[in-house]
Amino acid sequence: MLLKSYTKNIFRPKCNPSFESVHCIARLDQDISAALPYLNAELGGIQYFRDPPAVMLHVHGKMIKVGAAEIAINALADEQEADKIMNWLKNEINRVWAEKDTITPSEESRAKPQIFEILKLLPKTNCRKCGQPTCMVFAVQAAEGGRGAEDCPEIDPENKEKLDAYLSEFKFE
Repeated sequence: MLLKSYTKNIFRPKCNPSFESVHCIARLDQDISAALPYLNAELGGIQYFRDPPAVMLHVHGKMIKVGAAEIAINALADEQEADKIMNWLKNEINRVWAEKDTITPSEESRAKPQIFEILKLLPKTNCRKCGQPTCMVFAVQAAEGGRGAEDCPEIDPENKEKLDAYLSEFKFE
């Protein structure tokens, strides 16, 4: 077992204390840097950093940064959700480490959609009919896999087809 223990800190963002969600930073009691390329390969990290080593994951609808000595999780409902995700992640880290001889490690980042390529295909009217304040916000959400062309009521049929085709090139979780 590689990861045995950690200390977590649950907090609301200082920049906007009225946020209903909380964040979690877990300080790891063991260095897990050797497991990060295996974790990246198994869980499909969206971005891998070599120095310092870390992998960004998009799982359970959350952005999770796993580093050698720290795990950060954003936009959690409460401490119970943080515990659930941390337990799952601890199990995954230990599983991947135990199975490392059967896994090809990867330090590659997954290709991701470019926000401006998405924005080029949107009407850029900031009509708010999609529920977002601007087309840029919509484009960011589409790049993260949270929106698709069908979610923009003002997009013309030709650009809808192009946006669907563009987004279909990427893997979202």
